[in-house]
Amino acid sequence: MNILKLNDVNRRTFIRRASALSLAGAGSSYALGLAGLGDAAAQSMPSDYKALVCIFLFGGNDHANTIIPYDPTNYSRYAAIRGGDRGIAVPYQQLAATALNHPADQTLTDDLRYALNPVMPNMARLFNQGKLATLLNVGPLLTPLTRAQYEFGNLTSFPRPASLFSHNDQQAIWQSFTTEGGRIGWGGRLGDLAMSSNQNSMFTAISASGNVVFLNGENATATNISPFGPAKAFPALSSTKFSRSLQTLLRQQSQNVLENDMAFINSRSIQYSAFIESALRSTPSFTQFGSSGSFASQLSLVARLMSVRREMGVSRQIFFVSMGGFDAHSGLALSHRTLLGGLDSAIGQFYAAIQQLGLEDSVTSFTASDFGRTLAHNGDGSDHGWGSHHFIFGGGVNGGRHYGRAPSISVTSDDQVGRGRLLPSVSVDEYATTLAQWFGVSSSNLAWVAPNIGRFANPNLGFMKVPGSSQQT
Repeated sequence: MNILKLNDVNRRTFIRRASALSLAGAGSSYALGLAGLGDAAAQSMPSDYKALVCIFLFGGNDHANTIIPYDPTNYSRYAAIRGGDRGIAVPYQQLAATALNHPADQTLTDDLRYALNPVMPNMARLFNQGKLATLLNVGPLLTPLTRAQYEFGNLTSFPRPASLFSHNDQQAIWQSFTTEGGRIGWGGRLGDLAMSSNQNSMFTAISASGNVVFLNGENATATNISPFGPAKAFPALSSTKFSRSLQTLLRQQSQNVLENDMAFINSRSIQYSAFIESALRSTPSFTQFGSSGSFASQLSLVARLMSVRREMGVSRQIFFVSMGGFDAHSGLALSHRTLLGGLDSAIGQFYAAIQQLGLEDSVTSFTASDFGRTLAHNGDGSDHGWGSHHFIFGGGVNGGRHYGRAPSISVTSDDQVGRGRLLPSVSVDEYATTLAQWFGVSSSNLAWVAPNIGRFANPNLGFMKVPGSSQQT
């Protein structure tokens, strides 16, 4: 396994790699040739490929109507708390087709069994095929907390994440372990470690969903690409006269090292924009993406970029895609089903594309969201919560199992803090470091990825196929 080490990362290494294929190679055009870059990459890149895809569900996904109790006892509790058919509970008779197989050696709290929302047949199939796992009750924590410590403990000994239940802050904490205004995300920290494995470090971190803190590192910076292609830094690049003048300007040397570095970076940014457009024109069409929705288009773009990974000069990548609209204080029964149906359809299409590329074992995708929601309903919806359930899928996943600790179906138990707001039993740090180890990060660098991991017991939760993993139930 290619181990990603922090001491390989520094600003000068980044600049050298960014400028390795100099302006002279662009000759007649700022668009780099696919074959030329691919040949150069083959000389120095690891032979394997790994990618992580973060799927962020903005607004706070209602986990209780996503992963639903299916055994009769716990379903009855769930339905009573959610108001039954006149509230927001999903009818029991609709769950048979998306029931999840239950491993004989796994016992969950109160003998829980689960089904997915009935509009999620693709993800249920992946789980039952052993290619998808669930992570139960995960959320931001600074240290492990009991309900008593949360309610009565002093903040010095038992700190809580700041601004709980706030959309912007909890999105930021999920992505960067700090509240809104944080600069470095844990995806970007992975990118810092991965840059030295890539011939072209500018394609290490890619967002198909605009600017996000998740992909920002000390050195790594996200390349933003929309489903319609890259956004050009210089719209006038189409002018031949402008291009020649700019090339001359950018080749000018300066007495200032930082100015020279900036010239290299600007030069590469312009080249990459044209190169990506050229690369995308040569990718498969992936006809299985029948949906025209924005989220499906994002995943289609990610698959297309993966198909030209060697031409782009990368062996390690982190992607970010997203869906919005999950803040369902009202109208949850219909709006949530529509969102989950779109999520499931696009993920089914994406997984088929990854298989078509022969990358099933090389790509791991995972979900994240602002927070979970209250188990108790407010009449027509649910309110902001804390812990939530999430999905991890890919050939590298120890799938067909549930990880973390299943919460009680209750609004009074000690694993919730009121109205069924889950008190997380698994931290985002543990989620991140488990993924990081599969990605190739050495154990000595896990604290760089997730700064609070030393306070938690499970830097490897077992849901990935990595050395030393152990299944947690």
